[in-house]
Amino acid sequence: MKNNVTRDKLIDSGAQLISQQGYNATGINAVLKACDVPKGSFYHYFSSKEDFGLAVIERFAATYEETLVALLEDSDTPPLERLKRYFAAGRDHMHECDHATGCLIGNLGQELSGQSDTFRDALNLVLQRWEQRFVRCLQDAQARGDIASHTAPEALASFILTGWEGAILRAKTLKSVEPMEQFETILFQQVLVRPSP
Repeated sequence: MKNNVTRDKLIDSGAQLISQQGYNATGINAVLKACDVPKGSFYHYFSSKEDFGLAVIERFAATYEETLVALLEDSDTPPLERLKRYFAAGRDHMHECDHATGCLIGNLGQELSGQSDTFRDALNLVLQRWEQRFVRCLQDAQARGDIASHTAPEALASFILTGWEGAILRAKTLKSVEPMEQFETILFQQVLVRPSP
């Protein structure tokens, strides 16, 4: 139990630091200092900084996936309302972090995809899992007749996640949720529309 507590502490501290300053700028010593753990402990749990980075990605992805399930797969809430709740939660997070951190997976994708096949593959798998949560929600919306079914839910899910990640990046650069609001407005007014009679 104590072993897992120390490992979890390292991952949580690392995730926070990486969110603030990026993977490459986050040194192992900074992580150790943040959670008051001796250096030998780090290498007991992780064979390298890359191994540690992958653990941070997996932890964040698993935790965020729980949020996605709660927001996007709540069968008591209409599908489009679920999507709106998801976007509202994203805007709330952006306000809470003062437009500084955004999405850890998106940030790492921008920083590391050109540097490491291992990271690129891990990040891509995370995004594919997340897309599937959107697919299920969009299938529900199509089945109810809330949105047209002429576009495959897989293509819509990819479009939404890609566009939302871009809106998050833009919100960080502008220090404003306006790009996120614009994306959501256009999505619901132009893309996720009811079928034509």
